[in-house]
Amino acid sequence: MLPESTNGAGGTSGGGLAVPMAWLCAEYLADEVLRAAALVAPGSLEYRAGLQALALTVHLSQEPDGPAGAWDADRTDAWLRHTAYDRPWPPWVEERLAARRTAGGDGPDLALAESAWRRLRDTWVRAADLDGRTGDAPEYAVDEAEQIWLPAWKLGLPLAHLSLHLR
Repeated sequence: MLPESTNGAGGTSGGGLAVPMAWLCAEYLADEVLRAAALVAPGSLEYRAGLQALALTVHLSQEPDGPAGAWDADRTDAWLRHTAYDRPWPPWVEERLAARRTAGGDGPDLALAESAWRRLRDTWVRAADLDGRTGDAPEYAVDEAEQIWLPAWKLGLPLAHLSLHLR
C-alpha cells in the first residue's frame, strides 16, 4: 500500500518517498535547543516563533537537502552569527530561499521552509519593545507594559540566539 502523502506519479519521486528529512532534522535540532534552554514554555507563541526561526537558520545554513548532522563548534558559531542582533536576518533568509528556488529546489524541504518564513514574517505579535535598549543605565530598562506590534521573527530570533548561547 502506498502512503497518501507522496510526490509524483506512482507514489514516489525518483524511486523514493518525498519526505522532507533536511527540514525535519533542522526542526528537531531547534526543538532540542529550545527545550534545553527552557526560556519559554513549549507550545507558547514565543516558543513556536523561536523554533521556526532557529529551524530556518539551521536549514538554510546547510547544503540543500543535506541533513543537519551532529553538533560541532563551527556550526553553532555560524548559527550564532546568523541570529545575532546586528545581522540582517530577514534579507539573508530571503536570499537563501531564492537561491534554493533558482537551483531547482522545489521539494518538500523548501516548501516547509518557505511556509515557516511566511508565518514568521506575516504573523504579528504584541510584545515588549526591545529595540534600542543597549545599556545598563536605568533609562535603558525595558518596561514590560510598553508593548508594540512586531513580526513574529523579531520575537523568535532573539530567543533562538539566546537558546544557542545556553546550549
